[in-house]
Amino acid sequence: MRKTLIASAIGASLLVAACSQPPKTEQNNTAETAQASQVAIANPLLTASTLQYQAPDFSQIKDEHFAPAFEQGMTEHMADIQAIIDNPEPASFENTIVALEKAGPLLTRVSRVFFNLTGTDSNEARRALQSELAPKLAAHSDNINLNADLFARVEAIYNQREQLKLDPESDRLLEVYYKRFVKAGAKLSEEQKTAIRALNEEHSKLTTQFSQNLLKLSKAIAVVVEDKAQLDGLSESQLKAAAKAAEDAEQPGKYLLSITNTTRQPILASLNNRELRQRVWEASAYRGTSGELDNRPLVSRLTQIRAEKAALLGYNNWAEYQLQNTMAEKPENVFNMLNSMVPAVVANTQAEQADIQAMIKREGGDFDVQPWDWAYYAEKVRQEKYDLDESEVRNYFEFNRVLHDGLFYTMNRLYGVRFEPRPDLPVYHPDVQAFELFDHGGKSLAIFYADYFARDGKRGGAWMSSFVGQSGLLEQKPVVVNVMNIPKGPEGEPTLVSFDHVTTMFHELGHGIHGMFSKVKYPSLAGTAVSRDFVEFPSTFEEDWAALPEVLANYARHYETDEQIPAELLEKVMKAKNFNMGFDTLEYMSAALLDMEWHSLPADTPLQDVESFEAKALEKHGVNLPAVPPRYKSTYFSHSIGGGYSAGYYAYMWSEILAADAFAYLRERGGLTRENGELYRKHILEVGNSRPPMESYIQFRGQEPTTDALLIRRGLKPQID
Repeated sequence: MRKTLIASAIGASLLVAACSQPPKTEQNNTAETAQASQVAIANPLLTASTLQYQAPDFSQIKDEHFAPAFEQGMTEHMADIQAIIDNPEPASFENTIVALEKAGPLLTRVSRVFFNLTGTDSNEARRALQSELAPKLAAHSDNINLNADLFARVEAIYNQREQLKLDPESDRLLEVYYKRFVKAGAKLSEEQKTAIRALNEEHSKLTTQFSQNLLKLSKAIAVVVEDKAQLDGLSESQLKAAAKAAEDAEQPGKYLLSITNTTRQPILASLNNRELRQRVWEASAYRGTSGELDNRPLVSRLTQIRAEKAALLGYNNWAEYQLQNTMAEKPENVFNMLNSMVPAVVANTQAEQADIQAMIKREGGDFDVQPWDWAYYAEKVRQEKYDLDESEVRNYFEFNRVLHDGLFYTMNRLYGVRFEPRPDLPVYHPDVQAFELFDHGGKSLAIFYADYFARDGKRGGAWMSSFVGQSGLLEQKPVVVNVMNIPKGPEGEPTLVSFDHVTTMFHELGHGIHGMFSKVKYPSLAGTAVSRDFVEFPSTFEEDWAALPEVLANYARHYETDEQIPAELLEKVMKAKNFNMGFDTLEYMSAALLDMEWHSLPADTPLQDVESFEAKALEKHGVNLPAVPPRYKSTYFSHSIGGGYSAGYYAYMWSEILAADAFAYLRERGGLTRENGELYRKHILEVGNSRPPMESYIQFRGQEPTTDALLIRRGLKPQID
């Protein structure tokens, strides 16, 4: 959560007005109290929601409510902080650390609602407020994290922690707070703190601009096609969706192909027109490199800001700073892990490329495979090898069936829980569904929102977030949301999804139950508040259940006939699952290495030319295959440059090692059973960050993970039954 005093124009004007007012009388106070009550009633964000588990009442929340709620939230939060500082009693765990956990409930509430909506249902008003808030919230955070008096209390408690004999979770919280303050710069000189504040303010402005540029670009770079003949290869359903998208964009009679957030575009596998494939790919790969939405200056400066901040805090680079409290610990370990896989992955990818080149030649092509050709000809190779038609496969993956008979069925079999629809709860968009999660004994655990379909105003990708976090201390149960960008079927027709979307649905619900099964006391340690290279473990772990024959048999049924997916087709799907894995792994690793290289720059490095830097970084690590560009290039690499996963994109691979090892272990123990689910739930999902992640893993598994299961999972090593 972020924090500030009243440095805003609104707050300043209120202070000036207060100083010019006549002395208050009892009558004045009564009138003002009544007015304040009316304001609170008019603004639903100012008080906790009366809906179950404080789920936001979206039917009452309006855009004009956010700014005053943020202002009051920051003011109240700072008052809470000042009360901790001014406490005349000696610093104690209760009057300082626990008090910090309880501070600023209004700011937490409004922040969770607002920033979830800016990602899922953005509009001009919300984007404008987001830009306005960014520097204020950065300053608010600095006013707390860099407060010498507050840190003195935290440090005093930390220095006597051995004598305090705290319970393990409280001891862990104290350690987390102390390291958080130190990492923010609490031990710096006043001059250094001033420099940190300036960097943080600039960083917040630029990351906001970067994310908003990407949101605008998602609409600006969509490819409009006038001639239907150019769309040869698309299904009738895809054509209808493209026509509807064009109509919604006020271009009736045309076809609009939306660009997803990665370099690779799924639609390229179907388009027969090579010129259009190139046009689509270039719209994706060159986004953010020209015009008023050019993100290149932001990339260069943001990475430089992080390096400068790391230097002020005593680190050689941002990656070293970021990794200090992770499982990886230091950048060298990340580079070693990724580079150790490069030779095998590149060899695998080159073999795939040879197969694709042979296919091009057989079809009469006289060109070398380019990035816009890969998916198209890889699909032909896959069909030839496995006789697999992706459009036929989709017929067995109808969205609602996947959700209820796939995801929810698996959660019930593993953990004994059930998801009950809650149509009475207001949602922020008609496409969103609300559910209540019940435990096996009938106890209510959480509220879950499912927001799976692509639309204007939603940023690309898939993620999980929370509107309310779990906490025993605050007596809060979680309110969680899963977000994806699945193209919705044409009106009146079912939404059929790819198997890749199926596994992503399982992945995101893995994050979801990590938040909803949380069972800790302190909010700062709850649910997904773990290191980046552990947080993707529970989500990746759930993916593999999607391919379990028992689970597939329950949800993979033809949307028209209800026929179970034929055994022969299912076998092809399973055999083809690791097809093109060299490409998949290489494009991911290239992005992860690019992220680490950007954030390994020292502070005195001048601003970089983005394209030149990317080329050198890929060449340095031997992953510069022209036909296989990184999954994300820098100008639209929101994970890394946008800040959330800066020097942390490697975490997906690191977490996959844990996930593959854990899944293999449970398969050995009998697979999809309640006993296995309870073991995993108890030691991984319920504990959050209340103990070190590796300690949690060993409690679950009995040992540290090995990479054997990962290599099998990715088809790089044969499975021995």
